[in-house]
Amino acid sequence: MLVEMRIENFAIIESLSLSFHEGMTTLTGETGAGKSIIIDALGLLAGSRASTEVIRQGAKRCHLEGVFDWPTNPQFFTLMQELLVDQEEDYLVVQRDISINGKSICRVNGQVMTLANLKRIGHFLVDIQGQNEHQSLLQADQHQRLLDEFGSDEFKNALREYVVLFHEWKSLEKTVNDRKKNEQSYVQRMDMLRFQVDEIEKAELQSGQEEALNEERDKLLNFQKILDAFVSVHQLITADDHGILDNLGLAKNELASVASFAKEYETLSESLTTVYYQLQDIAVDLSRQTDLLEFDDQHLRQIEDRLETIHQLKRKYGDSVEYILAYYEQISLELLETNRLDSQLDQLESLLEEKGKMVAKKADQLHDYRKKIAHRLEKAIINELRELYMEHTQFEIHFDTIAHGYDERGKDEIQFFLSANPGEPLRPLEKVASGGEISRILLALKTVFSSSQGLTSIVFDEVDSGVSGRVAQAIAEKISQIGRRSQVLCITHLPQVAAFADYQYFISKTVQNNRTKTTVVELTNSERINEIARMLAGAEVTALTKKHAAELIQLAKKDRLKKSNDV
Repeated sequence: MLVEMRIENFAIIESLSLSFHEGMTTLTGETGAGKSIIIDALGLLAGSRASTEVIRQGAKRCHLEGVFDWPTNPQFFTLMQELLVDQEEDYLVVQRDISINGKSICRVNGQVMTLANLKRIGHFLVDIQGQNEHQSLLQADQHQRLLDEFGSDEFKNALREYVVLFHEWKSLEKTVNDRKKNEQSYVQRMDMLRFQVDEIEKAELQSGQEEALNEERDKLLNFQKILDAFVSVHQLITADDHGILDNLGLAKNELASVASFAKEYETLSESLTTVYYQLQDIAVDLSRQTDLLEFDDQHLRQIEDRLETIHQLKRKYGDSVEYILAYYEQISLELLETNRLDSQLDQLESLLEEKGKMVAKKADQLHDYRKKIAHRLEKAIINELRELYMEHTQFEIHFDTIAHGYDERGKDEIQFFLSANPGEPLRPLEKVASGGEISRILLALKTVFSSSQGLTSIVFDEVDSGVSGRVAQAIAEKISQIGRRSQVLCITHLPQVAAFADYQYFISKTVQNNRTKTTVVELTNSERINEIARMLAGAEVTALTKKHAAELIQLAKKDRLKKSNDV
């Protein structure tokens, strides 16, 4: 339910803070005082769209804030998890700022929220029923949802099972249809993949192979240069008398002859000896490498051909051998999976047919459930309409089969039909008359559905317009009845409705410094008598009208007490 509400610089409201109660609360006051403005602000907190025109003249922005009890609906909890909204104790704080530059910022428990998501949240918080709005209760596309909400837990479990089965069926249908529809391109792709796999397989690529081939090619292309270098260096090292190795041997012997005279001489001698033997090893290696050198023109051509093959594959499949091999693994798996699916296509089609039969069977089951639910709902709504003095009203729920077979809620198209007067044919609900008649129809529907919808707050914005007398009394009793299940906020001009309220707020406007200002006060018992007397008598309030007002309040209190005891 709505616990608190704060409004700043909204329309003619400069600053307003309100606390609300459980049960039924009426908002009364002169026309134009700002009653509907408060409801409009609540609608914005529930996700309605806004323009900069709502900002109070002279202000740069308006600020709206509502504190709600955290709804207990499991679907609401799931939504909050999806939107990553933290629960702050037991409250949900909704804030909305609208700036003169057109920017609108929504926050829920401090987290910035899109308007679309705020509207999803608002669906669980408040339901605003207005005389001139297109209500969901009157919209044919909402009637199946309303009927389903009136169903038992057994029906709702069956509906959930059907939804899962339906989506499985549609997903399988899409898979089969896509395969059939794209058969030509599918076959072409499979042929291409087979060619690519075969081409890469024939190349027998190995990681690091290209680098090794390049190195071998370079050695063959530079064969003479390498051979000349090896021979020249070997001669420089080993030539008699003038070779480096002979000279180094003489130097080694000289140092060895003085090594024993000092530690540092010994170190120098050892180092030179090491160099001498290393140079000997180099001479041996050079000789061996020279013997191994062999120029093979045919082998060079083979290497060039091999490198060209790798180059062509790189141009087609990737910029390295490793990438080509990774691509090969990828397309090999795709081919494997495709071959598996090819063998399963007949099985998939059989499974699709089987799933389709299961969907049809479940949809028939839901249809049978809905027929029983519709019978109960018809009786409940007709009973409510009779209590609202619409004794001759007929209400029926019509079933049609949807044109395309099935959707995610079954095979039914459902629409509420009504005839308000004897002799008139039943017509779709949205085509019935307006005014007091439509007010009672809406209220009867809301009375029935309020318990199943589980809304925390229901707002009635002058839904009692166009009625009086005993009908007004009946409407007051119905709104009070709803208030025993949900918090109800009701804007009214009828004293009968105001008298049934658990709490009453008076909205008035004054002019200060040439600016209009709206104020709201919660009325005491004596103040309620005066206000209801004003609603009864108009401008001149007498002792008799006050007595009548007090009597209305007392009779309403007795009626509420009696209804509570009956429950």
